[in-house]
Amino acid sequence: MKKKDIKILLVDDEPDILEIVNYNLSSEGYEVFTAKNGVEAVAKAKKKAPHLIILDVMMPEMDGIEACEIIRNTPGLQNTIIAFLTARGEDYSQVAGFDAGADDYITKPIKPKVLVSKVKALLRRLKEEDSVEQDDIVKVGNIIIDREEYKVINDGVEIVLPRKEFELLALLTSKPNKVYKREVILDKVWGNEVVVGGRTIDVHIRKLREKIGDDHFKTVKGVGYKFVI
Repeated sequence: MKKKDIKILLVDDEPDILEIVNYNLSSEGYEVFTAKNGVEAVAKAKKKAPHLIILDVMMPEMDGIEACEIIRNTPGLQNTIIAFLTARGEDYSQVAGFDAGADDYITKPIKPKVLVSKVKALLRRLKEEDSVEQDDIVKVGNIIIDREEYKVINDGVEIVLPRKEFELLALLTSKPNKVYKREVILDKVWGNEVVVGGRTIDVHIRKLREKIGDDHFKTVKGVGYKFVI
């Protein structure tokens, strides 16, 4: 996919940030749209179907957390890549963002070169999806995982998972009972070029336990996680 075909929605209530980030991403060749709050973000996301949404947390009318949850439950937008803009030290916002279905976060104050590098790393996942085999369907116990359509069916019931939860589940179920070390999970699911906090895995495992079943996910203290049937 060429850069000019990639659509990015940038959402922030600070005009300076919109201008700076818009300029840097547009200069890279991406098609950039902007919104000033969560309400406008949801409307533009539905209209433009962006590949990536960069979403501020604290905004008037509707904050980024609520906007993310609505977008994640909108048909056709479940797999859109979403990254939150969060100020340094806002650990709560980061965790809440992952709970809402965010894929990653970008820390303020924004450094243009770091921003562009982070965006390229996030968008690299689009290329990875293009290379997925069309018949890549896995069945583990009563769970069916369709990697092409990002679909999970558990006991006949379809479950909608955010992108990173799906990829984490797909990794763990690819080899049931195998213990995946935390560093391996970070590399395989988030990529070694995307820096995320150590609690990121724990947050996503907790969400999967809530949706798939606590008995399937085992913690190996000091090592990582495994999926059991």
